[in-house]
Amino acid sequence: MDLGIKGKVAVVTGSSTGIGKATARELAENGAQIVLTARGQERLESAGDELRNQTGADVICVAADVSKPKDPARVVAGAVEAFGSVDILVNNAGRAHAGGVLDSSDDDWEDMTSTKLLSMVHFCQAAAPHMKQKGWGRIVNMSSVGGIYPNPKLTISHALSAGINNLTKSLALDVAPDGILVNAIGIGAVTTDNWADNMIPKARETHPDWADLSDEELVARLGAAMTPVGHFGEPEDIAALAAFLASDRNRFTTGATVEASGGADRFM
Repeated sequence: MDLGIKGKVAVVTGSSTGIGKATARELAENGAQIVLTARGQERLESAGDELRNQTGADVICVAADVSKPKDPARVVAGAVEAFGSVDILVNNAGRAHAGGVLDSSDDDWEDMTSTKLLSMVHFCQAAAPHMKQKGWGRIVNMSSVGGIYPNPKLTISHALSAGINNLTKSLALDVAPDGILVNAIGIGAVTTDNWADNMIPKARETHPDWADLSDEELVARLGAAMTPVGHFGEPEDIAALAAFLASDRNRFTTGATVEASGGADRFM
């Protein structure tokens, strides 16, 4: 399928690893020019080199801490300086945060809100004017299926995901007349490094009878037990959906939160 994004400029946040990196690769393989951004300069540059070697795409790397209010505008300015505009924005920065209402601190809430929700606001504010000038734009916000079906073990992440879903709908209605489509993806359990670091230890606590299983065996057992399709997702599964939503082939879907969870409504 030709996505119609050859030559488009795509900014992907949190793109040095995991879902962000896979999404950047999917967009690059379809001809987009890529702006990678994440906090760690060394890992970011490594991802950029890998992407150039794999796809031959034009790629720049802009290290940034998206939780800082001024950094999103700096990243977008870097994209405009390098490539002339921004056509596609994929807001992927953030991580899961284990814990419930009673065991989460104010610092936890402030850190996650700045990284996961406010960063999206700031990136949209910086990128949307460039999209309006061209009468075409696509914004994809990575959310969680927990924004629809909250899990008390992941209260902060899921409360913010509900906010992301609402933000997505509101922004989509605001910018639809300008040719900009805005959607979110409600992500379920996807086997990224962050997911493994947070969820595998919790699974071992919850299932002491699985103590002798390797990480791979434990993930397979969990996926079969908890996901209607029988397995957890891979970053590439989310990347393929994100690329379609960010493409010219998507001309009618906006304001939606598309569930990508293998049919599951919970992480654990």
